[in-house]
Amino acid sequence: MQQDLTQGSITGRLLGMAGFIGIGLMFQTAYFLVDLYFVASQGPAAIAGVGLSGNVFFLAMAASQMVGVGALSLIARAIGARTFGDAERTYGQAMLLSLMMAAISLIGGYALARPALGLLAADQATVDAGVVYLHGFLPAIAVMFPTGVMGSALRAAGVVRAPMLVQMGTVILNVILAPVLLAGWGTGLPLGVFGAGLASSISAVAGLLATLWMFSRVQTVIKAPVAFIRIDLPVWRRIVGIGLPSAGEFLLMFITAGVVYSVIRHFGSEAQAGYGVGSRVMQAVFLPAMAVAFAVAPVAGQNFGAGRADRVRRTVRDAAVISSGLMLVLTLLCQIWPQILIRPFAPDEQVVDIASTFLRIISLNFIATGLIFTASGAFQALGDTRPALIGSASRLITFAGPAIWMSTQPWTRLEHIWIASAVSVAIHCLITLVFLTREMRLKLAGLAPVTGEVSA
Repeated sequence: MQQDLTQGSITGRLLGMAGFIGIGLMFQTAYFLVDLYFVASQGPAAIAGVGLSGNVFFLAMAASQMVGVGALSLIARAIGARTFGDAERTYGQAMLLSLMMAAISLIGGYALARPALGLLAADQATVDAGVVYLHGFLPAIAVMFPTGVMGSALRAAGVVRAPMLVQMGTVILNVILAPVLLAGWGTGLPLGVFGAGLASSISAVAGLLATLWMFSRVQTVIKAPVAFIRIDLPVWRRIVGIGLPSAGEFLLMFITAGVVYSVIRHFGSEAQAGYGVGSRVMQAVFLPAMAVAFAVAPVAGQNFGAGRADRVRRTVRDAAVISSGLMLVLTLLCQIWPQILIRPFAPDEQVVDIASTFLRIISLNFIATGLIFTASGAFQALGDTRPALIGSASRLITFAGPAIWMSTQPWTRLEHIWIASAVSVAIHCLITLVFLTREMRLKLAGLAPVTGEVSA
């Protein structure tokens, strides 16, 4: 149920929310891992195609974050300030935006899938596999928009357990459907990689329906999950003003991943498959730190709205310590046993070796990545996500440029690309921490506590 995050232990609030958020993120990421697991039997081209298509998720996440992050920040601060009408108004306009973005993603996805993948894939077999998978997976991407807005509103209200249970149910459904649709278990009608994408879409639609059903049952700030209201352009501008830089962050992730696929394409589909599997496993490994960062935004946001500067500072500090500790453990895991994480999703030994090397090198920046995640949550809470975008944009200079140049050199190996990526993340972290220190000093100066109680 909804919580007043302006009271109680900061560490307890972070860990309590992060636990449920982390489980939810784990099951969300499992969509891709389940698909990779069952697609692995189709060969390196299929693995590379599904991995390449997964980057479309970053593009969709960019648009989704534009709405979801802005909504979360404004709703959490409104709850903290006890202005519940503003919270409900923001949510309604965010839902309108999300439905519009869902329609655009479907139309654009089906129209542009083949030409977009053709620019990056190592061969035609990879393009074909990626396009077929996307045709099944695009409805799941569209459903992500309204589901994401409901999730942001619930997280702003401190509700994390119910969304986690919904995520768990959808992934279990995906696990059941993937072999049935992909391999034809029990039906005798194998759909191949299209079936893997379709299984995810069916599961995502089920998750949307479940979220709609439980939305009004777990919080009382927002009366209805969907309502017919007029467009309010000033509210749209506020949502987009906060969310657009976060959208830019995910867009830059999409561009960076595209650069990697482009510069390693001459190493063959095995290299692209290795990077695809390695990057998906890396995202799964990041989940504990991401969960803590996702908890920062509502906890710090409610306290910022309530004028509790001391609790905002402690939220960011405690989250940074927790995240760094988690990432240290995960770094050691990737240094010692990367093959254990990779092998279930890549039966080809060459793909396993490439992905394992990627994890060993890239894990050297895991602590820096955890701090970046924490800072991103703090920027969302403070209502200014531009510093996070600037930090992400630095990678276009420190990674994309050098990687493109190295791809033209005869001495370049895959390891050089991974090292360049790790160095660029360290620079990104330093830039982000400088901005975080500045934003905390400016935004928290002179805050006065708000009196009153959060209504039930």
